[in-house]
Amino acid sequence: MSKTPPDLNAIEAERQRIRDAHLRPATQRPLSTARGLHHTALISSDVERTIHFYQDLLGFPLTELIENRDYPGSSHFFFDIGNRNLLAFFDFPGLDLGPYAEVLGGLHHCAISMEPARWDEIVRRLDEAGVEYVIHSGVSVYFRDPDGARIELIADPLGEMYGNEVL
Repeated sequence: MSKTPPDLNAIEAERQRIRDAHLRPATQRPLSTARGLHHTALISSDVERTIHFYQDLLGFPLTELIENRDYPGSSHFFFDIGNRNLLAFFDFPGLDLGPYAEVLGGLHHCAISMEPARWDEIVRRLDEAGVEYVIHSGVSVYFRDPDGARIELIADPLGEMYGNEVL
């Protein structure tokens, strides 16, 4: 069964309609009610392997390892990704969880900003570790963590994407 290609002109027209209806100029936007992203929680099948990947390979220090209050025997652990933001993980020992899959409501990828020199260093580390990755636009590197979660490291500053302000 072949899929019908999307009508890109109709999609862009709908995107413009949504922009016109909802996107306010920066000077007219209210302040956010949030203070920032406290943490994003992903699932780990192996606590130590995840620590090795995120702390030793990517350079995100482990900041805490505690019991998950929602599931006895499960760990909840955190990595510092800068600016008081955290990347967190749960493990669920004894549950038969399947591999990563894109599903509605699921996480597509987690994008983490890095200084360009650090970004270059981490791309070299990914090479040395044999981690497959794809570079887009010269500033974004996409790869999967040991459990299949898609991670993007972006050398653009916070609030920018490919040279455009998004904040």
